[in-house]
Amino acid sequence: MPGKEYFISGIDTDCGKTYITGLLAYHLKKNGNNIITSKLLQTGCQSISEDILEHRRIMESEILLEDKSGLTCPFVFTYPASPHLAAEIDGLPINIEKIRSSINELQSKYDIILSEGAGGLMVPITEEYLTINYISENNLPLILVSSSKLGSINHTLMSLELCKLYNIELHTLIYNKLPDDDIRIAENSFEFFRAYLEKNFPNTNLIHSESLAKSSGNNAIDRLFC
Repeated sequence: MPGKEYFISGIDTDCGKTYITGLLAYHLKKNGNNIITSKLLQTGCQSISEDILEHRRIMESEILLEDKSGLTCPFVFTYPASPHLAAEIDGLPINIEKIRSSINELQSKYDIILSEGAGGLMVPITEEYLTINYISENNLPLILVSSSKLGSINHTLMSLELCKLYNIELHTLIYNKLPDDDIRIAENSFEFFRAYLEKNFPNTNLIHSESLAKSSGNNAIDRLFC
């Protein structure tokens, strides 16, 4: 049976999805799961994806052969821009079939694949193909990363409603407490999301980033990925 793939996206850029992906993988690996992370594609980088390298650092793992071969991130672009523009600048068209072929190979070796996207749900992979199209077409359960930044409620609710519109399974919403600039906003936002999910997405899990700290010894994470 092929490994199970979960797609990890964020409400915007710099919401902490690379950090969260690494922490989820750390706990799953620590608990004995055959786990690997991948990156849909990477911009503003050369050679091995810098987000993959950050995953390995957080996981306390060495760089894998799959990382060195490009299997965990088949498209790396030098220019720090939206994928469609970065691909145009580098003169390297993005081939979705190559991405899926890489994932299929990972699924033949690993039980769980955490696939991190680039930016948010509406980021264009090509001029006519968005990240959310990729998630929907491949029926991937979504783990959405929110944050405590001012404006995150708006961005999060728009992302949640997009999931409804595109018929995407919202597996988990993870609330990243960082940057934690205002404790009142942070605490209120988390409770707002809890109430919103209970009413509108009752089957979706809600996780606070504090519960993912390495010191937590979190065995509950395993139950989310059964």
